[in-house]
Amino acid sequence: MATVVRMDGPGSVSLAEEPDLPITPTGVRIRTLYSGISAGTELTQYRGTNAHFVKTWDPDVRLFVPGRPTAEYPTVVGYEEVGEVVQVGPEVTTLRPGQVVWGVWGHRSGTVVDESYATWRVLDPRADPILGIFSHIGSVALNVVLDSDIHVGETVVVFGLGVVGQIVAQLARRNGARVIGVDTIPHRIELARELGADEVLDAGVGEVAERVRKLTDGRGADVALDVSGNHLALHEAVRSVAYNSRVVAGGFYQGEARGLFLGEEFHHNRVTLVCSQISGVAAAHAHRWDRKRLATTVIDLAVTGRLDLRPLVSHVMPIEEAASAYKLIDTQPDQVTQVVFDFTGTTAGDRGPVRVPQPWT
Repeated sequence: MATVVRMDGPGSVSLAEEPDLPITPTGVRIRTLYSGISAGTELTQYRGTNAHFVKTWDPDVRLFVPGRPTAEYPTVVGYEEVGEVVQVGPEVTTLRPGQVVWGVWGHRSGTVVDESYATWRVLDPRADPILGIFSHIGSVALNVVLDSDIHVGETVVVFGLGVVGQIVAQLARRNGARVIGVDTIPHRIELARELGADEVLDAGVGEVAERVRKLTDGRGADVALDVSGNHLALHEAVRSVAYNSRVVAGGFYQGEARGLFLGEEFHHNRVTLVCSQISGVAAAHAHRWDRKRLATTVIDLAVTGRLDLRPLVSHVMPIEEAASAYKLIDTQPDQVTQVVFDFTGTTAGDRGPVRVPQPWT
């Protein structure tokens, strides 16, 4: 049996058991090592504000339409997983037990995927396995940067220094930008500074746009990237950029856009507003970039040390504390960055103990 973290309704989380999937001729059985919580998306599910839980998404016309909600409780969520191969089907030729694979299979202690899914997701054996949880959330961040069209020497302001924002800030600097990080949470501001942000601003002090202009000789930022999910931050991002500049909105906003005044700086400064969302890549890059390239690029950057992701992990908690983990993220965001479920202490049938690879040192 596999243990899963189940969301039973808004504010309600439990553990459940589900039958192990059967192995297929080309199947690969994976025992989960770690699974990261995506605070943005999963909190919308935990709080019951996610549009898919209150409205109907019609994928054919790509509209939310009246009707029964697309998603329902109870549900298993999660999309930041890494695990160890413990069994392969008789026709599998490219994988063997003991290899570590990253991917998306939800907060569950194990799964079975096809060889074609796992083959290109094998983690370097020298790497810290926990880095594997960043493949999807890192892809989200990289997609934001691709949508931003950053050039060497430009000033980029990143609003929201959670996990996505921290990765975005590092990627923007690798693109040659001067990066200004903005948040209200002290430990996230300090973390961004430690990870290389050129300037950091506490939004709680106010006058963010004014301070950005002082840092840019009155011009304003070339690009602002909002990954906070907060409409007020999006409005301040609009205020922070120069005339004829752009704002990339990568946050998962909930409810009405109160506090967003489009008749002010947005209108008078001819600001371009771009949506970045992981279901697609910007049209200018779509012939060269896809989800596979996004994910493998992030993992390669992390494994080779060009992205510093391990410091983003603030909590590693056993799955028995799943309910407490979500409550912590929901009520004490000032205490957390990336929360990770540790599955290495769980048992799953008679397949033996989990072997955790040694970090790359």
